[in-house]
Amino acid sequence: MALTHAQIILWLQQCALLFEKNSDYLTDLDREIGDADHGLNMNRGFRKVQEKLPEFAGQDIGTILKTTGMTLLSNIGGASGPLFSTFFIRAAKPTASLQNLELNQLVEMVTEGVEGIVSRGKAEPNDKTMCDVWWPVVESLKHANEQNLSIKEALSQAQVAAEKAAENTIAMQARKGRASYLGERSIGHKDPGSASVVLMIQALANSINA
Repeated sequence: MALTHAQIILWLQQCALLFEKNSDYLTDLDREIGDADHGLNMNRGFRKVQEKLPEFAGQDIGTILKTTGMTLLSNIGGASGPLFSTFFIRAAKPTASLQNLELNQLVEMVTEGVEGIVSRGKAEPNDKTMCDVWWPVVESLKHANEQNLSIKEALSQAQVAAEKAAENTIAMQARKGRASYLGERSIGHKDPGSASVVLMIQALANSINA
């Protein structure tokens, strides 16, 4: 069963719902090692996406993702805005003109989006960034595709991988962004961006299970 156009729309709606629900949680994480605005920024960005959805929901998946990325870029402040927006803008390329996504196409979509984030942020493994969650998610999805799993099973496994990877950032010392200024004091705190990635994967899994 493919990931449908309607489920992509539901994914974005679920993102808006989860970021609103977890705004304080994300901001509390960011208060420990950042500017204490990550939750507010993510909530504002995806709320704007939800507000604009009726204007572009009828387009193909690629256009939906690109418009989402551009909306996030103009509404999320700090370093997160360009990074999360880049994910969607780059993810739009392999999904251009498509109305549904098979698992291999979903893998390509996420892989392209993550490569965009890495290219923009120059993150490396164990830098304590969102990429330390995105990479395990990509590997989980690729493995699921090789096993010919359903999209529902693939996303369930990807969510588990994301949650575990986000927890793993707690023990890392930040080497990128504002958190890196804290040096060893950044150890012991979960990376806020990694927590946001978990919410995005959870939202996508929710769209399948709805």
